[in-house]
Order: sequence, then structure tokens, then C-alpha cells
Amino acid sequence: MRALRALVLVILLATPVAASEWGQIKPGETLLAAIRARYGAPTKETSQKIEGYDAVQWVYEGARAPAGIMRMTVDFGLLTPAGYRKDVVRTFKLEPKPEIFNRKLIIDGWGSPTRAGKEGDLEFFLYQEGLLVYFEKDGEGAIALIFTPPQPPPPAQAPRPSPQR
Repeated sequence: MRALRALVLVILLATPVAASEWGQIKPGETLLAAIRARYGAPTKETSQKIEGYDAVQWVYEGARAPAGIMRMTVDFGLLTPAGYRKDVVRTFKLEPKPEIFNRKLIIDGWGSPTRAGKEGDLEFFLYQEGLLVYFEKDGEGAIALIFTPPQPPPPAQAPRPSPQR
């Protein structure tokens, strides 16, 4: 039964979506009230100051976390060209249960990453649209998905001149 639930969850989550959203949460757009309406009250709420602005972090764990997720952390407070919006999702992080998100599912759902690399022992995928995925040391299972507003592309490297002979 557990395997069947996991399979159903994977199929539901495998549909292609914009990289910067999941579970109807889109950083830079989704409001605190929409998160509360969809997911209810958080397990834990923390207020903090970031660069002089009031920010809030909500954590959903255990039974309050979305299906297939151990912990979901949502950070609110975003400085926009129109000013600071304390009720807008800045980032959110999903820490999935084992075997929920694997490398193939990530690529099927979000496409090829803008960049892939290693940070310490962990491989990662970076999507310009606003998704950073860290994989287990074996490189298959995702251990964290971090969603942000879209990121600017890395600067193009100028071609190096050929050595003169």
C-alpha cells in the first residue's frame, strides 16, 4: 500500500511545470494567505530581521507537511522594485521522504538543468527559472529542492584568444 501511494504521488508530481513552482507555490508571487489557505497553520513560525526588514519563516513537518515531504520551509518577505512585501513568498524548501524525487523524475518534471555541479560530496542541479536540487551522495535521490524567484543567467564567458605562435 505504501509503495502504491508513493507511485501515485510520483505520477501526480511528474507533470512538467515551471521550475520555480511546486504545489501552487511560486516564489515572488504567492502570498502568505494563499499558503495558509492551502496548507493550514505551520508546525513552527519564526520571525526574524533580514537586512533590516521583518521576515517570517513557516515550517511544515510531520502530518502537516505535504504528502511525500518530511519538511517544507517557506520564507516570506521579498524586496521588489515596488518596495518590500512581507507577505510574499521569497523562497521555499522541500525535504522529500526517501525515494520520492529521484534524478529521472526531476529531469522529467523540470527538464535539463541550466547548470549541474558538485558542492562538497553532493551533486546539484540549478535551474535559471528558480530551482536548486541537491542529490544524495549516490547521486540518485533528491534530498532538497529549493525554489526561488527566477535567477539571472550566469555571465557568458568571453572566448579565450588562441595562443599566438
